[in-house]
Amino acid sequence: MAKLCSTNPTPVKTRLILCTFLSTVSILATLVSSAAANNVSYDRRSLIINGQRKLLISASIHYPRSVPAMWPGLVQSAKEGGVDVIETYVFWNGHELSPDNYYFGGRYDLVKFVKIVQQAGMYMILRIGPFVAAEWNFGGVPVWLHYVPGTVFRTDNEPFKHYMQKFVAFIVDLMKQEKLFSSKGGPIILAQVENEYGDMERNYGDGGKRYALWAANMAVSLNTGVPWIMCQQYDAPDPVINTCNSFYCDQFTPNSPNKPKMWTENWPGWFKTFGGRDPHRPPEDVAYAVARFFQKGGSLQNYYMYHGGTNFGRTSGGPFITTSYDYDAPIDEYGLPRLPKWAHLKDLHRAIKLCEHALLNSEPNLLSLGPLQEVDVYAEPSGPCAAFIANMDDKNDKIVQFRNMSYHLPAWSVSILPDCKNVVFNTAKVGSQTSKVEMVQENLQPSSASVDGDIKGLQWEIFVEKVGIWGEANLVRNGFVDHINTTKDTSDYLWYTTSFHVGEDEEFLRDGNQPILIVESKGHAVHAFVNQKLEASASGNDSVSSFELQSPISLKAGNNEIALLSMTVGLQNGGPFYDSVGAGLTSVQISGFNNGPKDLSIVNWTYRIGLEGEHHGIYKADGLSSVKWISTSEPPKEQPLTWYKAIVNAPPGDEPIGIDMIHMGKGLAWLNGEEIGRYWPRKSSKHDECVHQCDYRGKFSPNKCSTGCGEASQRWYHVPRSWFKPSGNILVVFEEKGGDPTEIRFSRRKTTGFCAIVSEDHPTFKPESLDQDGTQDYKNNVIVQLKCPFNTRVSTVKFASFGTPSGICGSYTTGDCHDPSSISVVERVCLNKNKCTVELTEESFNKGLCPGTIKKLAVEAVCS
Repeated sequence: MAKLCSTNPTPVKTRLILCTFLSTVSILATLVSSAAANNVSYDRRSLIINGQRKLLISASIHYPRSVPAMWPGLVQSAKEGGVDVIETYVFWNGHELSPDNYYFGGRYDLVKFVKIVQQAGMYMILRIGPFVAAEWNFGGVPVWLHYVPGTVFRTDNEPFKHYMQKFVAFIVDLMKQEKLFSSKGGPIILAQVENEYGDMERNYGDGGKRYALWAANMAVSLNTGVPWIMCQQYDAPDPVINTCNSFYCDQFTPNSPNKPKMWTENWPGWFKTFGGRDPHRPPEDVAYAVARFFQKGGSLQNYYMYHGGTNFGRTSGGPFITTSYDYDAPIDEYGLPRLPKWAHLKDLHRAIKLCEHALLNSEPNLLSLGPLQEVDVYAEPSGPCAAFIANMDDKNDKIVQFRNMSYHLPAWSVSILPDCKNVVFNTAKVGSQTSKVEMVQENLQPSSASVDGDIKGLQWEIFVEKVGIWGEANLVRNGFVDHINTTKDTSDYLWYTTSFHVGEDEEFLRDGNQPILIVESKGHAVHAFVNQKLEASASGNDSVSSFELQSPISLKAGNNEIALLSMTVGLQNGGPFYDSVGAGLTSVQISGFNNGPKDLSIVNWTYRIGLEGEHHGIYKADGLSSVKWISTSEPPKEQPLTWYKAIVNAPPGDEPIGIDMIHMGKGLAWLNGEEIGRYWPRKSSKHDECVHQCDYRGKFSPNKCSTGCGEASQRWYHVPRSWFKPSGNILVVFEEKGGDPTEIRFSRRKTTGFCAIVSEDHPTFKPESLDQDGTQDYKNNVIVQLKCPFNTRVSTVKFASFGTPSGICGSYTTGDCHDPSSISVVERVCLNKNKCTVELTEESFNKGLCPGTIKKLAVEAVCS
């Protein structure tokens, strides 16, 4: 243990504490040895690693949704949060760009990512799939496979099975060569084949059943030396383990009494869509779900996502999934711990780990304590005992009696008692601080700016796309072709163009009534140009991709040209036969003619795939000079189909960076040739379904705790720090329908302060109270631990009240009882310090205040 922990740069005392609480049984069995092979098996209770049962906390971090420079920090943050295992999908379409053309560089350096996990002394779950869903473009399957003759995805289909098996075997062989399976001394303890197929299987009939069985047997035949899993696969054959994906999995039962109960996706939030609201899941409810899972015999739980990250470039699926994949995860999109969620779950993990031996080596005894209250007791004959007391009432707090002691249970909560006596954690009582995070705006600073920051104006260059067909047409057809089958996803964009004659006798030319353009599309979006002018735009949404555009247009006597720019916004990522879901126009008519509507659906249309700027790669260094850019200090505003380019400096500091696109319309952005992704500050139109403060009590659903109604679904777009050079950074933006590029700003994601509120009845777990043998002094001295970001200190205590304060972070108020010395007490402990601990002791505060009242301490401070 000393050798394993000595590589950590933290102080000796802290290292000892960390290494002690990770496992009350044996720290050496928890950490992964990079030298010796680990035998991984399982029984009905848990995974067994080198002969010892393991209770495991896992965290999903997808390597392509961040950048290599972030990987060590993300993995370390997960480990500090009490996580044992890192989980990731393997993204087939990011690796096999065309048949046998493999890529494992940059964000797709899978081997590097796995080795970083190994170096951190953690285990790994590799979900090879290779279908992943994951709100990822085309569910992670390469688009080229759809065009292999005779291919049908995810069923008993020979072409699909051939390419799927070849890729899975390729990844397995790569992991074997690098000795990354646990059986060869690596960190990978589980592998997954397929993904959430159980609910799809019936749509494919007998072919679906045969395919699921084939996939399982194929995976096992690859001899990885570690068990295989299939999530949401109700008929997973032995020895493959079926697992649960849901917001709650406490009631899940494996399909065999010989398999352990494992939860591969616990959703601590939800994904966002362009035009949708901002979903959140309260930390109290996430903790409740986890505690209930382990209370009911679970042994491995994985957060999907623990760090969601970013759908860079055109990787988002859906369609309409945002570039951000933040997921309200414990580590946010930019790599910062989301507080209090990260810290509350860290405290939960500590409490659960104290119960590990009892949970895995004894049978539960279920006792009813009321109509919606129960306790599961895990007691070993030799003495260790752990209990989980649950109040499933989603409205009312309860007081229950257990072993001649009284326990107060908040509604919808679980109390954890590692010794069957003392509560060290209650899921509804959040004692960790809430960080106040802001996007601090910076002007785009040109590389020519002086050292003192004097900005003389950004020099822009522009290139305007031609409306309609540029270069040679790809094809001419009578009627409409499917968008995706035509582009094969080489671009979001497909031009549909045609022309028609308007006679001079048409009444709308004289009476001022405009004809109406009616466009119907399977999805996803369209811009309509008439005689080179943008007349209207329309799109579907995440619920219904299809849409209809109706707009008055201006026509002239004689020849008129219509150019419709059809767009995809990420391809379908799941569902039965999802690979056959199309997009693009299905009908075009113009009403208002003397002889009735003009149907353009049956005329010849000319097609062009993509944009000229895309074709020349003008966002990359080797393509910048392939078109003629026009230099200007005042770029045109609200101009469609325009490329903008500027040379900018990196923002100051070391905080993560987002680019603010709130004043732009819709398009794509790049920095130094790296794909930031799709931007679209589309607003949510639903104003009545958002909350100011979420009630964590009761079953969660994605729409329960939404915010951002009437606001842009995504305003800021993550630009990793590692993409910046000190100066001379090339920012390229393609704007489809018109915006103001002079309002584009970089913003630093900065933690500016914190809030916290705890009460006298708050269970507090202090690492310092752990003895070296893993036992704890359960004397409940309630504390609040406060911390500013690295290199900052508490500069101001804005609010402090010991008594009966109320409110939420940023708007605390004092109650009927208030100790007037509260601010001075907190200032004495915390002012000018990076971190501090405030204890609710007799010496610190007036404990005689308000007799008979359970008192609270609320604090808000500024870090600078």
